[in-house]
Amino acid sequence: MSSQKPLKIALVGNPNLGKTTLFNRLCGLKQHTGNYPGVTIDKKKGNHKAGQEIIEIIDLPGINSLFPSSKDEELVVDYLLDSESADYPDKIVLIASALNLKRNLYLLEQIRDLNVPLVLAINMVDLAEKRGIFISEEALEKELGIPVVCISAKKGTGVDKLINRCLEPLNIEARTPSYIQAEELELLQKYSTQNGSSNDYVSFLELTSKTKAEADSTAQSFIDEHGINTRKWKTNASILRYKRINSYLEKVQTVDKTKASDLTSKLDRILLHRIFGYLIFLGVFLFIFQAIFWLADFPMGWIESSFEWLGNVASNGLPEGYFSRLITEGLIPGIGGVVIFVPQITILFLLFSLLEESGYMSRIIYLTDRMMQRFGMSGKSMVPMISGLACAIPAIMAARTIENSRERLITILVTPLLTCSARLPVYIVVIAIIIPDDTTVFGIFNAQGIALMGMYLLGVVMTFIVAFVLKYILKPDYKSYLIMEVPEYLLPSIKNVMYRVWSNVKSFIWNAGKIIVATAIILFVLVTNGGQDFNNAQVHITTNYPSATADETKNLVASYQTENSYLGMIGKSIEPVIEPLGYDWKIGIALISSLAAREVFVGTMSVIYAVGSDDEMKIRDRLKSEVNPNTGMPVFGIATSISLLLFYAFSLQCMSTVAVTYKETKSIKWTAIQFGYMTVLAYFSALIAFQLLK
Repeated sequence: MSSQKPLKIALVGNPNLGKTTLFNRLCGLKQHTGNYPGVTIDKKKGNHKAGQEIIEIIDLPGINSLFPSSKDEELVVDYLLDSESADYPDKIVLIASALNLKRNLYLLEQIRDLNVPLVLAINMVDLAEKRGIFISEEALEKELGIPVVCISAKKGTGVDKLINRCLEPLNIEARTPSYIQAEELELLQKYSTQNGSSNDYVSFLELTSKTKAEADSTAQSFIDEHGINTRKWKTNASILRYKRINSYLEKVQTVDKTKASDLTSKLDRILLHRIFGYLIFLGVFLFIFQAIFWLADFPMGWIESSFEWLGNVASNGLPEGYFSRLITEGLIPGIGGVVIFVPQITILFLLFSLLEESGYMSRIIYLTDRMMQRFGMSGKSMVPMISGLACAIPAIMAARTIENSRERLITILVTPLLTCSARLPVYIVVIAIIIPDDTTVFGIFNAQGIALMGMYLLGVVMTFIVAFVLKYILKPDYKSYLIMEVPEYLLPSIKNVMYRVWSNVKSFIWNAGKIIVATAIILFVLVTNGGQDFNNAQVHITTNYPSATADETKNLVASYQTENSYLGMIGKSIEPVIEPLGYDWKIGIALISSLAAREVFVGTMSVIYAVGSDDEMKIRDRLKSEVNPNTGMPVFGIATSISLLLFYAFSLQCMSTVAVTYKETKSIKWTAIQFGYMTVLAYFSALIAFQLLK
């Protein structure tokens, strides 16, 4: 094996051009996610083997230009400009779209002036040809002075050729600047000389980038000394670049609409219709929620039966003692109470991935942009909001792509109101308690699926209400406009979809699993230990219930010990606060434990009801049969169940989300405001619902 360092290649390009598709094709499962130094933004890396050569591939977040307008763009630009860094790539592959070559060449022209080893990969050439667009590799390579390869990342066409071109020696020569007027160039070169810079365009970016110029006193002093209008420099640079692109575009690209066989335009006339577009959008999501219950029914039953079998095996096989009880009454019920929902969460991730791979998700952004503007956001806010239906943490991080700081802050503050996958176990259990499995609407739709969609819509409605209020609290600095690359409709790549689903499900299981195991152990210890009343449970029950049978006595002792355990004492202490919501101390314990993660609620209830019980009832059946000893009424009646659904719909029961909000906003104030308003909204919504329905 060669002792040389592996060739390091960075993939760069505008968003939504198939960059990640190419990365997945090159690296497959040999990929991992890291962070930029000192920040939490993901940087994906992977390895590709070409013959005996190992190539390290770096998939950078999409950027529109080297003038950053969002946090992730700023970090990518810093990465591309820091050529002295040990992590700097040996070569850069810029991905462009054959469908919109002119716009993509703007970023290419900028990076070309950095004089770094650069290869241009023009993606989706097969789709472009269907639209009558034909590009000449040879002509474009001659104009740019860099290697050019036409590829189809989805089909793999041209990918081997791209790798071979990257392996070739590559020397990029400096060219005459085409982004600045002659008189301004003299001033720029003067600054480069004073600053010891070997690249004029790096100096240009230092002077015209607001954040860099403000941070660098030398740059700001030079700007002030010579009275440079940096805004004018940037504007002229854009005009001059497009002037250069136009000078050679017709030589390298031929457009013949008579040869087009385009399906995308026909579909968009329907799917982006101002009326039918929204109806189809709602129909798609109705199908998703129906599928969550319909398709997951069998695997959920299988998992539930498996954990019951595992519990019996552990109970019969392990010697009696505290440790075996911890396993059979703590860990197995706790973990099983969450793992049972993995099929439904998998289906959710699968369907969302299919929508994204097909290109429909980008249409949703375009479709909803005008509506989102009315609520202080933009169509780009729809990306983190849709991501929030899976998990609020990456959704909040995805808000970095929103250029407008006000829109970004509003999006961060309201995104946790959307129903994430962690709420799904709570919703499914509670909905199953109040709606029988075989209930249908119009004899077609599963009533539980309709109820679940209702909870999702409730989160969406409240998100927009809060955003509308914040719109008038946070004043705009400027009006933003949606600029994005809308991809062609594509048949989803099963390989890419499976990678994404596996990654998300694995993350859910691992993150939830760690919390569940820790929580189950702590809860079990607290619920199986107590003070004097706990230790004297047998005497108390025997004295007060002398006529009880042996089995009844055993159950009464277990119930009395649970109520007087350390866990029960904690629950009793908060009961006065939650009793107006219809909750007893057991639900209160679950509320507290689920501050770590919402899905812990189900695991907690599973542990509490499993301790001291030989009953093998499913958790849903146990909760259905639970009776309030004071009122004789079901604990999980209609009023309490709806109150609980509303509480979890609006509360921020996830400390990881709180931490990410702080990291993204760098503000304790806004983090506290987010946690505070959601807690107040959850409490009073649940209070009103219970008091009206009890």
